[in-house]
Amino acid sequence: MPKLSLNIDHIATLRQARDTPYPDPIDAAVLAQLGGADGITIHPREDRRHIQDRDVDLLRRMLQVPLTLEMALTNEMVDLALASKPYACTLVPELRQERTTESGLQTAGREKILQPNIHKLLDAGILVSIFIDAKEEEIAAAHSLGVQFVEIHTGPYSLASTPKEEEKEFAIVVKAAEQAENLGLKVNAGHGLHYRNSARIAALPQIQWLHTGHSVISYAVLVGMERAVREMKTIIDRAARGRRA
Repeated sequence: MPKLSLNIDHIATLRQARDTPYPDPIDAAVLAQLGGADGITIHPREDRRHIQDRDVDLLRRMLQVPLTLEMALTNEMVDLALASKPYACTLVPELRQERTTESGLQTAGREKILQPNIHKLLDAGILVSIFIDAKEEEIAAAHSLGVQFVEIHTGPYSLASTPKEEEKEFAIVVKAAEQAENLGLKVNAGHGLHYRNSARIAALPQIQWLHTGHSVISYAVLVGMERAVREMKTIIDRAARGRRA
């Protein structure tokens, strides 16, 4: 059964827009748990545009579900992860000017550069996932680094503008998930997933965790966090039951 890890960065985005103490990501995480979220994801960026170190510390101490840190593989972020000891870290590329993560982390050909900090996280007992484009060479490189998970970048699938393009991108995700599983990697998926396109990804037998945020937080503005999470969780659970049928 795939699990839902909700990214709550945009609660912090709203807070930082006015430099107020509210809305608090901690409150959002509590409500998300009540709505059925299996985990919480946050991305403390180097410029601290939304999630703050205080949020990382409090969430790590109060959550009753696993906390995943999305993070650039920098010394600063590795130190933050080692201090907070989340359930898992998902390694992503990070550009200051981007609004959201736009591509997978380039892993192939950079294994020697990435290896030292990845091993620091693994040696600390933190599960490590690499957010990667659905390419054979990237999956193979991630496997060679000894991480437990890959998170397949579903952005191209989510942004497909025609049914034909969506089918093409979905087939690429399927192939990548199968390759990763064959190598012994656990498979997550995320980026751009929403209420109309998540079911197909959740139905893939390899998927362990779905990571999504923007669509759920946007809907929560209108209907409340618990309901928004519950409805997404229902979509995922129904898809999972279908894959067992």
